[in-house]
Amino acid sequence: MLQKTADGLISLSAFLGTLGLLFVVGVIVVDVIGRNFGMPLYGAQDLVIMTMVIIVFGGMALCARDDGHIVVDIFEPHFSPRLNRAIDVGAGLLGAVIFVLIAYTVFKSAQLSQMLNLSTNLLRLPTAWFQYALCALSLVAALALMMRAACSALGIRPAPASGQETP
Repeated sequence: MLQKTADGLISLSAFLGTLGLLFVVGVIVVDVIGRNFGMPLYGAQDLVIMTMVIIVFGGMALCARDDGHIVVDIFEPHFSPRLNRAIDVGAGLLGAVIFVLIAYTVFKSAQLSQMLNLSTNLLRLPTAWFQYALCALSLVAALALMMRAACSALGIRPAPASGQETP
């Protein structure tokens, strides 16, 4: 049940990141075409900058679940399997703590942004919306890292998401 809920949240997070990427590509295409006709898209920079938050943090949970983060395994062949598992658990827990701290810090910043009515320069989009989105996506990434650490601690491979094959 917990695995299905986590997979659902991770998939939603990745889907939002994908939608953000498609949106940014569309904004850039429209802006470039508009510039050729002397009519650039007003506020394109605001849209791209704010959507980048969703693109970057939207994919973090999927990357954590699928163990897609960059690793350098120079010493792994020289360590025992037990030590390698302990390192994997520690790395997962440390990553989860970092993402929770990011979420907490940005949540506090979002509250301040909301109190001061901070917004983007051109379109006046409230920055707090994007900060709250970053908080939620960071917490989903932390959940994915905790699930990964738990699977490593128990010595089991996480079940692949539907539609994926095991390596």
